[in-house]
Amino acid sequence: MRSALVALVACQVGLHACVQGARLTAPLSVLRLGHSEWAVGLVMTMFALFPAIFAIPAGRLADRHGYHLPVRIAAGLSLAGALLAASVPHLIALCAAAALCGAGSGFGMIAIQRTASRFARDEADRLRVFSWIALAPAVAGLFGPMMAGVLIDHLGFSAAFAALALLPFATLVIAQAVPHESRASVSALNRKQTSAWGLLRLPSFRRLLLVNWLVSASWDVHGFALPILGVERGFSASALGAVLAAYAVASMSVRVVIPFVAERLPRRHLLAGALFITCLVFVLYPLLQSAWAMALCAATLGLALGAIQPTILATLHQVTPRERHGEALAFRSMTVHASMTAMPLLFGAIGASAGAAVLFWVMAAALGLGGLQARRIDTDNGVPARREEHPQQEERTCS
Repeated sequence: MRSALVALVACQVGLHACVQGARLTAPLSVLRLGHSEWAVGLVMTMFALFPAIFAIPAGRLADRHGYHLPVRIAAGLSLAGALLAASVPHLIALCAAAALCGAGSGFGMIAIQRTASRFARDEADRLRVFSWIALAPAVAGLFGPMMAGVLIDHLGFSAAFAALALLPFATLVIAQAVPHESRASVSALNRKQTSAWGLLRLPSFRRLLLVNWLVSASWDVHGFALPILGVERGFSASALGAVLAAYAVASMSVRVVIPFVAERLPRRHLLAGALFITCLVFVLYPLLQSAWAMALCAATLGLALGAIQPTILATLHQVTPRERHGEALAFRSMTVHASMTAMPLLFGAIGASAGAAVLFWVMAAALGLGGLQARRIDTDNGVPARREEHPQQEERTCS
């Protein structure tokens, strides 16, 4: 199923690159129309708000219908959003476009990650699969904004949005390379209607959601507080760029390496270890005076957080029932997007009143407590053991 896995990665790159390119293009377009920074904040909120609102329905849709219908809906939403922004240069249209592109990316991510878990034969293979899947956001984060920026400079905003619309269209085409699931495997949830919130009764799932939120908040704190700390130290823009680049390169590199060493990784302790390393980095950051030292810390942080995302995804599929993986992924997506919506306001309040150093240390304390909770995650968790079927036994070839 290697070609199907490549198709899954390509599909997520298409959806994620579209929303990442739109996250650059939309605020610049708002400012060009003469609106204030408040309007920029409103548009940026739409990217995260609607994926959080519709995460649970998206997860249930994936559990009931498999991969193809949710991804078609996701690509259609993203395509409509990009075309709307390209054709109607107005604040309301840009807000709607941000909501559509954000919702499309969120819908697609849940369906893609759920389907990827079906390609794994065992725990090590699941970690390997999700390491490849986790590469998609990193690649999209480089490609989408870069393409949008070049097109804005040379052809204008409408051309940039129109080009971004080609990415979800490509997702629609590439998705045909992913096999269709058998009816039996996607109808289990239809036979027994249950509340999605019942998953929160699983203790290990609750702890995993806490770990996931801490990781999301760590990314946000790093992106928010590091520039403030750098300005306090008198670093140049290029020095700060080098620090952030060290983080990005390390994060992407570890996701490339994990598939080749997954058999040897201590998966049971990987979550807690990564959180404790991140905690140590956040303690050290405010004490450093050199850009090179901060770059070294940023690279260490990239290694830890880069390894933890595929580990979270792999563990999530171990601690929740197989027929409800879509709902479990929806809860994860909801916490990430809710954090993206609300946490920057809290960070701004703490940073303005106490400084960037205190923000790093408060986050370090939370990460330390999260590491203790991560050690209590039981991958059995009372979920009946299931023999992992080979994907070719569960999937039908694409019609």
